[in-house]
Amino acid sequence: MALTREQLTDAAVGVLSEFGLADLSMRRLARELDVQVGALYWHVKSKQELLVDVAAKLLGSVPEPALPAPEMAPMAIGALLQQLRSALITIPDSAEVIQLAQTMRPEALAPLGWLLSFLEHAGIPAEQAFYARHLLLNHLLGSIAAHQEARALVGEPEAQEHAQESGQEAFEYGVRVILLGLSLEHPKNAV
Repeated sequence: MALTREQLTDAAVGVLSEFGLADLSMRRLARELDVQVGALYWHVKSKQELLVDVAAKLLGSVPEPALPAPEMAPMAIGALLQQLRSALITIPDSAEVIQLAQTMRPEALAPLGWLLSFLEHAGIPAEQAFYARHLLLNHLLGSIAAHQEARALVGEPEAQEHAQESGQEAFEYGVRVILLGLSLEHPKNAV
């Protein structure tokens, strides 16, 4: 059976999930898939292109939400960010993968487009909505990276649980503060 791009992406997600980004190499994937390294490049031009597919796959579990009423946009934005965080938090180095993919091909990451749509639907002008999405994504990805680093450094189960709880609370607080700031910046809008 011939190798498909989907099989390659699935294998890359598997290696990333189990070992992290440092161990995700094209050679390792070739070994995992029992093919020559050159066979991988038939499907992707580079590891970076593969990582865009990996990022899209990681975010693929987030269901597309309905466009909220403008006054419900802040809750919808918070809920979407929480779903994104839940989809990524257990995957080592997922924040770095998403950041790379967002820089290379943001259109490949549909949930990031939804976030922008929610902000614009709430009445934030397009340019400011783009900046607000950037701020919210930096908060999301930073929260995930900090959580993963803390879990890696803390060995005791109780300390890991505390790191997880405080990380979640800090994430939610940050989202509320950003949305409050947006409402102050755009007082005529629902955000």
